[in-house]
Amino acid sequence: MPHTLRTLEQQIGVVPAGLVTALARVDERKGRAEAFSRQHPAQLRTLIEIARIQSVEASNEIEGITAPPARIAALVREKTTPENRSEEEIAGYRAVLDLIHSSAHAIPVTNGVILQLHRDLYQFTPVQAGRFKVVDNVVEETLADGTRHVRFQPVPAFRAEAAIRELNELYAREIDRGLFHPLLLIGSYVFDFLAVHPFADGNGRMSRLLTLLLLYRQGYDVGRYISLEKLVADSKETYYDALSTSTTDWHEEEHSILPWLHYFVGIMVAAYDRFESNTGVVTGRGSKSRSIKTFIRASVSEEFSIDDIRTQVPSASDSLIRKVLHDLRDAGAIKAQSGGRGATWRRLHRNF
Repeated sequence: MPHTLRTLEQQIGVVPAGLVTALARVDERKGRAEAFSRQHPAQLRTLIEIARIQSVEASNEIEGITAPPARIAALVREKTTPENRSEEEIAGYRAVLDLIHSSAHAIPVTNGVILQLHRDLYQFTPVQAGRFKVVDNVVEETLADGTRHVRFQPVPAFRAEAAIRELNELYAREIDRGLFHPLLLIGSYVFDFLAVHPFADGNGRMSRLLTLLLLYRQGYDVGRYISLEKLVADSKETYYDALSTSTTDWHEEEHSILPWLHYFVGIMVAAYDRFESNTGVVTGRGSKSRSIKTFIRASVSEEFSIDDIRTQVPSASDSLIRKVLHDLRDAGAIKAQSGGRGATWRRLHRNF
């Protein structure tokens, strides 16, 4: 049974310098993020809420499952019930995401748990989920001219259950050995999970949920504050290119995992960099300004009020809020809708 984790030592040998630097960068920022989270938990409430909505929206959108932003926000906040199949799948993702956020350290990575998470992912749909595939599948894409192209042929259905069981065992063994950095092992696990493609549907979304679960269990909780799924969605072309390059000759165990690991660790660097950018890590005027911009940039609704900002960034003074709004207005990022203390504004774009 081909598995990257079995051949990782032979594949990597000495970890490339660029990857070592990126891993050190992640761990350095991880330490600062943990200290900030302990000292300023109230300032992270906005980031947590934004990340939940972005994660649910982005992970489903990658698979072509969409809904209006306002409906997604309502589903994530459990203010409504699903009205169609897309919304049922979005609600299911939210349910599993919340379970992982709240209980990751009590969730072991076993075949039974993976099946349960898959069943929960489809809990609001009529789909018979929570079982490994019974028919062979392929990983394919639709080209610009409408034709379909097979990217990769996963393991056959009759081998899927055993392949995932062996993957879980190899991962647990390598974590215990401690020979490789945990992020290299998590990245390799997720890569092999996608290569096995153990379910008839939902493999991509399950891979992202399992990524979050494994990261939590190794102490990397940046996904609570920054949507890893959105970072993947924003770099979707690079994501698929890295997967495609690294899956070449996977069945013969002659593939190279390095292109995928460079991408995976790069996503983690980007997540912690964004955390620092959004919080300032060290509190002060700069961090409050970033928090205001983060709220405006990530708000589901294009329209927002000064009262909304006061609620989300309570430590910011009215003078600072006005300054940030005026700077963004002058930069063409927002425009005023109404004046006065309850003034409303409209976001024109997110590129600020």
